[in-house]
Amino acid sequence: MDYNKLAELLFPQIKKTPDDYEKLFPKRELANGAIVTRLGPSPTGFIHLGNLYGAFVDERLAHQSGGTFYLRIEDTDEKRYVEGAVETIITALKFFGIQFDEGALLDGEKGSYGPYYQSKRGEIYQCFAKELVKKGMAYPCFLTEDELAEIRKAQEEAKETTGIYGKYAEKSRNLSFAEIEASIAAGKPYVIRLKSSGNHDLPADKIRHIEVKDAVRGTLSMPENNQDIVILKANGIPTYHFAHVIDDYFMRTTHIVRGEEWLMSLPIHVELFEKLGFAMPVYCHTAQLLKLDNGNKRKLSKRKDPELSLDYYRQEGYHPKAVKEYLLTILNSNFEEWRIENPDAPMEDFPFTTEKMNSGGALFDLNKLNDISKDVLVKIPATELCEFMTQWARECKPEILPLFEGNEDYIEKILDLGRSGKKPRKDLIYAKQIFEFISYFFDDYFKIEDTIPENVSDEDAAEILRRYLESYDHNDDQNQWFDKIRQIGTEMGYAAKPKDFKKNPDQYKGHVGHVSTVIRIALMGRNQSPDIWEIQQILGEKRTRERIGLLIS
Repeated sequence: MDYNKLAELLFPQIKKTPDDYEKLFPKRELANGAIVTRLGPSPTGFIHLGNLYGAFVDERLAHQSGGTFYLRIEDTDEKRYVEGAVETIITALKFFGIQFDEGALLDGEKGSYGPYYQSKRGEIYQCFAKELVKKGMAYPCFLTEDELAEIRKAQEEAKETTGIYGKYAEKSRNLSFAEIEASIAAGKPYVIRLKSSGNHDLPADKIRHIEVKDAVRGTLSMPENNQDIVILKANGIPTYHFAHVIDDYFMRTTHIVRGEEWLMSLPIHVELFEKLGFAMPVYCHTAQLLKLDNGNKRKLSKRKDPELSLDYYRQEGYHPKAVKEYLLTILNSNFEEWRIENPDAPMEDFPFTTEKMNSGGALFDLNKLNDISKDVLVKIPATELCEFMTQWARECKPEILPLFEGNEDYIEKILDLGRSGKKPRKDLIYAKQIFEFISYFFDDYFKIEDTIPENVSDEDAAEILRRYLESYDHNDDQNQWFDKIRQIGTEMGYAAKPKDFKKNPDQYKGHVGHVSTVIRIALMGRNQSPDIWEIQQILGEKRTRERIGLLIS
């Protein structure tokens, strides 16, 4: 077989050579140790937590090393393409602080290694498919869908590995030039397959094993590839395997971060790098995101778990700093220890490493995210938190936006309640919960949610509020204010201190805490809240008196 002649028959339109692309995409000028990473999503319209999980690793590795992080859109599957999906990807990741240095951007493309859309790189892939044909390492395959189905059926019945290899590949591998030429002339569709060097007929102990140093999992050893996989489809579009090897090489990617589900494909990719003569980047196969379900671990599911979608965190209003802080706890085993030692340091100071990444399943726990969010939000200034809440309202709950816009001073006072001192309150978790938590500050959302303590009769509750309103002075300091509540309680038969009531419950109706709870419910509608005196200072005298008066009348 004259492979050069075959290559020209198959790819007469391809004039560039591999050397042309080596010159077009030279090695990057990088500082020593700088890392180049990429995110390569498909534009399907759904961006999920796994995308953010991987992107965060990519971003940290690149930026803390002084390297480059780029976005490549893997859009070769036209059936899965969703209009506007690229914008969704970029804006969703930007919300979480993931910024790309180059690649596909909202206003076009940036960088010298594009196009960054695989659909625009067809000639590059075909050039290297042509090169493999020239070297006798790839061949055209005219097997029809029916023939492939028959082969698969026979393999399944014989309990053999499915695919095109060994005797199943012989017919296509051994076609003569004349047969190939005649088939093409007859208009028969064909794909280009890799002619694998692996021998499927060898006994297991004779099969060559490849070794790959994975930055997360250490040295991986596995049998070499023996499948004649498709590298170009009948329409000339590359498969993922072929495209990513060529793109990662010519975009000069140094580290490839991807999920462990790609481990099974690693032998294919190793063989492609070897046959193309490309230096292989460092692979980092991350652990799958799991969750506990009735005591069992399982993969996060698009159908079962709304928290898989990144949109969930935007709609609920999780602060991006909280989500990223949480992700670091499941990405690096030493992050929580570092955080304890560096409570006020920005997370960007944390020395992220692949060596500390978990190679088993990474357990995602929404409750732990909420706990971390409390710790993160308590350190965010009220001004910044107010801006975040306003933006969330604008995007996700526009009906409450008028409560925030133009009322920033009022909102900031509310958000700062109880957040100072050595033991600040940690009540704030995410925007939707925060609004529910502070909603009693807004008259249209104020409602009585809890009941008065059992120790207090309805008649006593009304009398407590009547006396409180009569004695109320908005200028009282906190001590004067509480002394008046204690006096109301003792005059009505309630213990001045909870411990007195506990010692002698028969002597009292209840204690001062029960009395203050009646006032709390009248003002906030709840039996639990930050300090009542501080809340009254924010509400103002007029609204304080109005609310107390509502329950007396």
